[in-house]
Amino acid sequence: MPHSRTPRSAVLPTPTDEALAHHQRLVERIRSEIVAAGGQITFARFMELALYAPGLGYYVAGQQKFGREGDFITAPELSPLFSRCLARQCQQIFAANVPRHILEFGAGSGVMAAHILTELETLGAPPERYEILELSAELQQRQRATIEQHAPHLANRVAWLSELPEPGWKGIILANEVLDAMPVHAVTFDASGNWERYVKLDGEEFAWDLGPLSNSALAAEATRVRDELGADWPEHYETEIGIAGQGWIRSLGTLLAEGAILAIDYGFPEHEYFHPDRAQGTLMCHYRHRAHTDPLTLAGLQDITAHVDFSSIANAAVSVGLHVDGFTSQAYFLLGCGLDKFLTKEQEKDDKAYFSATTQAKLLTLPSEMGELFKVIALTKNIDVSLMGFAAYDQRRRL
Repeated sequence: MPHSRTPRSAVLPTPTDEALAHHQRLVERIRSEIVAAGGQITFARFMELALYAPGLGYYVAGQQKFGREGDFITAPELSPLFSRCLARQCQQIFAANVPRHILEFGAGSGVMAAHILTELETLGAPPERYEILELSAELQQRQRATIEQHAPHLANRVAWLSELPEPGWKGIILANEVLDAMPVHAVTFDASGNWERYVKLDGEEFAWDLGPLSNSALAAEATRVRDELGADWPEHYETEIGIAGQGWIRSLGTLLAEGAILAIDYGFPEHEYFHPDRAQGTLMCHYRHRAHTDPLTLAGLQDITAHVDFSSIANAAVSVGLHVDGFTSQAYFLLGCGLDKFLTKEQEKDDKAYFSATTQAKLLTLPSEMGELFKVIALTKNIDVSLMGFAAYDQRRRL
C-alpha cells in the first residue's frame, strides 16, 4: 500500500496557534469532501483544496509564503538579475513586432513584475500593459505595493485579472514556478496493474489509499508512460501525472494568437522524470524553509509541489498549434540573455556590488543550486525569431 514517505514525526517548526486554527478549518473542509465523496478523494483534488480552496488554501490565504520570512525563495526573490535577463528575452520578442503586452501567472510578491518593468523601460521597450492573473486578494495587494515601491511611474500600466483573457490575445505569457504547483494525480504501477493513490481518513489523520484510475485521460497517459518508458522499472513504482498542467498549456495555446509563452520551473524531460531510479515520485513540500515529502500534513500551511514533466507540456502545446521554440536549463537561459554582461556592469561599479552580484549569479546558475534542475521552455505562435535565451545550448532534442 502507498505510504507517506516522511514520518508524521518529522521535525518541522511548530505552527502558531493562529496558523493551527487556520489549518484546522481547511482540514474540516477537506474531511467533509472526503465523506461526501464516499470515503476518499484523488490526491489531485486534495492538492487542489490544500493549495487553492477559497479563503483557506495555501496560495489564497494571507500567510507569508515568499522570501526569507516565508516558506521558500524563488529566483526573482533571490536576485534581480533573474528578472533583468528575462526582460531582455521579452525585449527581443517585442522587437519582432509582437505587441508589448505581458501576462504573468503566479506573480508572488510582485518583485519579478517590478524588475521586468524597470528593465524593459531601460531597454526602451516598456510594456504597454502588464497583466497579472492572481486569485489571492492578499497577494494582489502585496504585488501592488511592490510595484508602487520599485516602479511607481509604471504602475498605471499594470492590471490584475481573475480569469484568462479571451482568445486572440497577443504578447508574452510568463509563468515562473507555476506548473509545479498545479494539482497532479498520484499513481502507482505494480505487477497487478496501474493504480491511483487516493486520500482517505484514518481517524483524525489523512492517509493514502489505492484504487482504480479516476478518469480516462489519466488512464490513457498512465498506460502510454508505462508501455513506452517502463521496461526497467521496479515492481512497485510511484509517480505523478500532471493532467491539469497539460490542460492549462492547451488553454493558453487556444487564447494566444501571436507571441510567446515562457515557463520556468524545476523538472525533467519524460525519460528522466519517469526514470527507474525515481521510484517514489517527485512530490515535495516546503514549510518555513524545510523541505519534506509528506503532502498530507499541515494542509493550508505548506507548499505542495511536483516536478514538471516538460515532454508532456511540449506535447500538449503542439496539440493546440504552439511551436516549441526552445528548451534549456535556467543557467544556459540566463547566460544566453546576457547574465555575464550584467555582471560586467556590476564590476564597473565597485567591488562590493560585484561580489554581491556574483554570489547571486552562482545561486541562479550552479548545477548544485538552481542552474540545472530548473528549466525554461519557450512556446510560440506566429512569430519568427531566434530566441537569445536558447542560443547557448538548446536542448529540445531531450524532450
